Amino acid sequence: MRVERFVHGGNVYEPCGEGRSWLDFSANINPLGLAEHVRTAILSQVEAVVHYPDPQARKLRAALSAHYEVSQDALVLGNGAAELFYLYFHALQPRRVLLPVPSFSEYERAALAAGSGIEYLPLPAGRGFSLSAAELFDGAQRTGADVLILGNPNNPTGTKFLRADLVWLSEHLTSIGCGLVVDESFLDFRRDEERYTLRHEAARLPHLLLIRSLTKFFALPGLRLGFAVAHPSLVRRLERHKDVWNVNVLAQAAGCAALCETAYQEKTRALVEEESAFLTREIAALPGVHVYPSGVNFLLVSFADAEDAAASVEELRRRGILVRDCSNYPGMGRGFLRVAVRKRKENERLLAAWRAVLQERTQIS
Repeated sequence: MRVERFVHGGNVYEPCGEGRSWLDFSANINPLGLAEHVRTAILSQVEAVVHYPDPQARKLRAALSAHYEVSQDALVLGNGAAELFYLYFHALQPRRVLLPVPSFSEYERAALAAGSGIEYLPLPAGRGFSLSAAELFDGAQRTGADVLILGNPNNPTGTKFLRADLVWLSEHLTSIGCGLVVDESFLDFRRDEERYTLRHEAARLPHLLLIRSLTKFFALPGLRLGFAVAHPSLVRRLERHKDVWNVNVLAQAAGCAALCETAYQEKTRALVEEESAFLTREIAALPGVHVYPSGVNFLLVSFADAEDAAASVEELRRRGILVRDCSNYPGMGRGFLRVAVRKRKENERLLAAWRAVLQERTQIS
């Protein structure tokens, strides 16, 4: 089956079959779903849709500032994290972008939309799709890149960089006139995110942009909400190119309520930690399968036989289960899938179906 280059997971709108709905492991969304207070906040603001949203999103901006401990003048709000990638490339118009691959496809798409040239830097599968900060710097220096964009953790591989390594990388990139964009969209899922985040550095370093998503962690993909942290001079530059009403009233209300949901946040991290370990262990026991641990709410899986990967996608789909075929990721190729981490009963349903699929293939062969 051919997979289009920029197709994403989470396509639950195709018919699943009479009386059935999809069990979606293809999109990396909080398995707890929408927090109850967030639901209430959204419903309470339905009548407000007759008014334009606050273009400064003042309440949400203040809530983000308090929660993430960054100055309000270092924040740019977005209609999801993806909008902020497009905004950055449109505003800065970098000539050449260094893109480690595989990575989230919207980095590439946003750069191409702005007319930027792309230099691809393959992440070696044999090393767990990992490169050191020094190797990334060498790549930027060798290619003459104007900007390097990284996921931390990276989607779909789950690889991470420690904060200290990224500080070193940012400083060295600045010395050669290269900016750094870091996507921390999945970092909220980790208890130890302070070991990795650059949000404090981004507020004071002009060549660094940090992007975060509230969509994944707070289960808001249908509303879209993200933010960037940057030096105020870069914030002003980005704001000049931003749609004035890019965050709607319901998203602003949801964001404010979500950031107050401390119990939900802690429950999410505990659940993801436990279920990620469970899925890693159980999937690794499947024949011909390797799992790349991530410590967040998704896992990358590779198959010794690429045909087993393709068959898994199709046969799980027949059973009403969606997983993410990774064959359209540059730098990855066939034989890789990504699965989200969900609740125990859902994870067990995936595992039971997957075992049956692989057992059937063994019997056929």
